[in-house]
Amino acid sequence: MRAFRLVAYETEPELVQMSLPDPGPGEVTIEVAACGLNFADLLMMRGKYQERPDPPVTLGMEMAGTVSALGPQVRGLAPGDRVAVFTGQGGLAEAANVPADRCVRLPEGMPFSHAAAFQVAYGTSHVALAHRARLGAGERLVVTGAAGGVGLTAVEIGALMGAEVVAIARGEAKLDIARAAGARHLIDAESSDMRGQLKALGGADVVYETVGGALWEACFRAARPEARLLAIGFASGEVPQIPANHLLVKNLSVIGLYWGGYLAFRPEILTGSLAQLFAWYAEGRLSPHVGRELPLERAGEALEMLRQRKSTGKLVVTMR
Repeated sequence: MRAFRLVAYETEPELVQMSLPDPGPGEVTIEVAACGLNFADLLMMRGKYQERPDPPVTLGMEMAGTVSALGPQVRGLAPGDRVAVFTGQGGLAEAANVPADRCVRLPEGMPFSHAAAFQVAYGTSHVALAHRARLGAGERLVVTGAAGGVGLTAVEIGALMGAEVVAIARGEAKLDIARAAGARHLIDAESSDMRGQLKALGGADVVYETVGGALWEACFRAARPEARLLAIGFASGEVPQIPANHLLVKNLSVIGLYWGGYLAFRPEILTGSLAQLFAWYAEGRLSPHVGRELPLERAGEALEMLRQRKSTGKLVVTMR
């Protein structure tokens, strides 16, 4: 089979031919149809992600496809089942062995491209907003990077939860996409007075922050008393340093979120969240935005598009 492999950190991944062993106990083999890309894939390539697997490793954190073989001790799945699964690696390949208990059956009619774009982006936003920040109806939610793969889902879920969503993104085209997802207020990320515009709207009750740097600073300074600020990512490369004394003045909470980390200590948070999200999808209440689909042989190009933030929504690599 073909696989997109990282041979060593700080090198470019390569498309190689390799064999796949039979699935082990508790595993199934997935014939991969599509793999969603995430900013974390770029961090993993540089050895800077929270989890640091030793190369060589096949990239691709989340995938969707069809079960083709069962390992020993697997119950509840059968060859032909259409599933999505988050594994942290292995998705940029034509097949993968994955833990059976991480597989989620797809709603009828859900395309593989939507399923591959679904878990990390929607899961991160739902767990962040519903479980960590306890976002309430009528609260003002500010989302940075609001047209990106994760930020756009925060806009959509925030609006679905009844929040007044403020979307911050670069340029009119991206802001239009955020508006279509449910944003009520739009702010261009190139604005020279971000804090002033946020304050004019009344400040933020919850901030979903994916960029870091100056955007974090503006949102932090525009936060209302008792606001919750979610540190989701740092796409700018600038990790903010938080002045703890400022937290005291307005009784602010800064909340970290590593979605995949729940697999190690409270996996039921993720499974419960995904069950709710797939139900919303089946009801037509969520509409995944796949900005671009590229074939496996162009996976390097897709990662570069992600690095340069040239896409809207989610980038998906297809195997056939």
